[in-house]
Amino acid sequence: MLTPTPLEELLDLAADVIGGDRRVLPAGAAGSPFITLGGGLGQAVRLQARAERQLGLAVDLAQLLGPAPLADVLARARPAPVRAAGGGEPGAAVRALLPGQSAALAAEREAGAGAVTRVLSAELSGPLDTDALRGALAALSARHEGLRTAFAATARGPVRRVLAVCPPSLVTLEAVAGGPGEDLVAAAHARLAVRAGRLVTRPGLPPLAFALTPLATGRHLLSFVHHDAVADSRSAALVWQELLADYDRAVRRRPLDRAPRPGPDTPGRGGAGGRGGPVRMLPPGAAPHPEHPQRAPHPGHPRHAESADRTDRTDRTDRTESAGRRRAGAAARAGVPGSGPAAARDVRGERLLLGLGTRLRDAADATARRAGVPHSTVLLAAWALAVGRHTGRERLLVDAEMPGRPTAELLGTVVPCAAAAPVVCELEGGVDYFLRGVACAFSEALQYADPDDGAAVRGAAAPAGPLPPAPARVTFAARDELLPASLRAGALTARFHHGHSGAVTADAALTVLRWKEHPLLSLEFASARLPRAQAAQLARALRAALTALVTSPPHTPVDDLALAPADDLPKTPAARAGTPAARSLALP
Repeated sequence: MLTPTPLEELLDLAADVIGGDRRVLPAGAAGSPFITLGGGLGQAVRLQARAERQLGLAVDLAQLLGPAPLADVLARARPAPVRAAGGGEPGAAVRALLPGQSAALAAEREAGAGAVTRVLSAELSGPLDTDALRGALAALSARHEGLRTAFAATARGPVRRVLAVCPPSLVTLEAVAGGPGEDLVAAAHARLAVRAGRLVTRPGLPPLAFALTPLATGRHLLSFVHHDAVADSRSAALVWQELLADYDRAVRRRPLDRAPRPGPDTPGRGGAGGRGGPVRMLPPGAAPHPEHPQRAPHPGHPRHAESADRTDRTDRTDRTESAGRRRAGAAARAGVPGSGPAAARDVRGERLLLGLGTRLRDAADATARRAGVPHSTVLLAAWALAVGRHTGRERLLVDAEMPGRPTAELLGTVVPCAAAAPVVCELEGGVDYFLRGVACAFSEALQYADPDDGAAVRGAAAPAGPLPPAPARVTFAARDELLPASLRAGALTARFHHGHSGAVTADAALTVLRWKEHPLLSLEFASARLPRAQAAQLARALRAALTALVTSPPHTPVDDLALAPADDLPKTPAARAGTPAARSLALP
């Protein structure tokens, strides 16, 4: 039997990841990109990790989600960097901040601890062994230095200190009492939001804690409360997966693994900043390279065939100067270095949860398959359409959460690697044209995702022309593939819930919490910029936009989509009088 080539082995892995037929996939991969073959962001990350772990090959994540045929992308895989033996900085207790940690601490200085505090909880049903839980927490902390990392201010700026031993704090709160039909999890989260900032503000100790709230007989809410400098959303999901697995071993009296995992700055491993890995990063303050078009067109997008010729004909000097002007203009809007002191922000925020129902989810999945894009792209497009209609914009930036783990080992490391990169959403063309355009813009933004460079890239990508005086930050994150709806551990069933700290870093943020089971979205909003009544209108507009996208023929112009009946979104008195109404969100 002939030995398979590296490309054939990678194609076998791709088929396994997306659930395709290994005999059929090579033919499709020769002319179709990963996303049109059934792959999404989650599958791309898993394929990247398995390629490195099983084959020793590094696959470019941005290219994998881009417009190039899958076979071409996999053929460009190169040997993965080999990790050197030993720890990151042997014997060094004080280390420089990682990029994600630096960004999180900067956000705290601007907006306060509440805005960078996250709560991810598990509703535990069944008998709880607290001794086993404490043992599982200790083992988890021993393996991951990120859970033993404290932060301190020095004359030269903030630094991190990796503690040799520091089991996470397990705080037991008073039981929640509720009447019949009351949502005890919501009540516990509301009470926890008041204390969350204090739980993660402990001088000399890592900014994290686990809070245990009794709900009823045989029911507890265990909440992982942490600072953004400790973990991003993928790391938080990893914490829960490993914690529950350790708990399961502990209650079965099996030994727990306490061996330290390689840290994020272990020599030879790419690094949490990502600059050594296969994902291309944008240096701080630099505009996208002139050879990169503003959008890498999807093969099904009408502009795909014209992309290379149009790029060659573009005057590079003009593009560089134009990007510089846009970046300079964005500095005054986004508060990047050089823009002067930032004005004090009111970071108080609220959250609306939006259940979609299985029929709308299935229709969105079918539309995604038809257009050849991930389901998250359909949701991002619906969000951009709803916000665009709300603000009267046909072109806007949406800061999308991007993965920042260039190596397989970093997928198993608790470290803040995610970055927000601006996706340029243009509300134009037919439905499928629009969806593919958003997919292209997401892929282009992924190439420059870096925790340190979000503001610079946002400025470079800002549309040219007159700028509104008060820009809003609108964000999107798809986290539905990070955790299942529930897991089993010993005699426990753990069902996951996302809490809210009562503070926000964006004016309007849409997050996909669940999709396959009981699809659920979260709309967080800054109360000072978007009153609750307007946020509810925006939520209804989002549902209407998604419904319109998934029920309309593929060539229906986006401009013709009706997002809601006339009486669903009440007009303001100014609109009824025929004059433009003042808008609370003014987008860049």
